[in-house]
Formats: sequence, C-alpha cells, structure tokens
Amino acid sequence: MTDIAVTVHIAAPPERVWELVGDPARMGEWSPECRRVEWVGGSVGPALDARFRGHNQLGWRRWTTNGRIVTYEKNTAVAFDVSVLGLPIARWAYVLQPDGDGTALTERFEDHRQGLLKALGPLARGVSDTEAHNRTGMQQTLGRIRAAAEA
Repeated sequence: MTDIAVTVHIAAPPERVWELVGDPARMGEWSPECRRVEWVGGSVGPALDARFRGHNQLGWRRWTTNGRIVTYEKNTAVAFDVSVLGLPIARWAYVLQPDGDGTALTERFEDHRQGLLKALGPLARGVSDTEAHNRTGMQQTLGRIRAAAEA
C-alpha cells in the first residue's frame, strides 16, 4: 500500500480549521471509523508526545489503537503515530496552509505496518482494497471538517 494524501480547500482561516483538527480527541466527530478518543498515560489534551487511545468501528468490527502525537505545531500541523499491541500501524497527519480566502487542509496517511500485520490487516478490518477504502474515508473526514469550519 502506498501513502495517501487528500487535500480540500476550506473557506475559513487556518485558526478556525485548527480548532477542529488540532485535537485528536475530536476525530470521532469527523472520521467514519473512529468513534471516540480518550487521553491516557497522564495526557490531558493535545501536545507533543501526548498519548491517547482510539476506539474504532467498521461494520460489526471494533478495535482499539494507541496513539502518540509526534508533531504539534499550532495552526499548522498535527501528526500522530498509531499502534496496536505495541506494533506500528500508521502515521496520520493534518497539515494546514493559508490558501487564498481560506485554508488548504491536507490529511496524510503513512502505512507503517510490517510483515504479519500487513498481511492480517485487511482480514481484521474486512477491507480488501485498503488504499481505496482509506482514501474514501479521508475524503469523508475532510468533507465533515469543511462543513463544520464553514458553518
């Protein structure tokens, strides 16, 4: 699987968009798979190295991931690494850039799975074309963020 990036123009300033994407605990509002995020390990909010647990669902399948914020630049970028059972799964990132009358928001996915996880991932999630599935989910996520920012 290749890495994926999807960009959308949002008719709102970066500061407004940041309010929506700068806190991974809000991902349950935007993502078609993430249901909720809770802070763990003493973390109480978004910051570099803050840790969280993501609760996800796709159809009848449910799973939990562990996340750690690896980039946190206010109004510019947030990225987090996700793992399962201590094994790396992915890096998700949101990058904001001023764009004319608003903001270009890019969501990036980097696949970090290796070996057995790479082979079992599609079975565990029930998704045969992971790249197409993730791209569609990212488009839905960015569409929801755009609608909220422009409201």
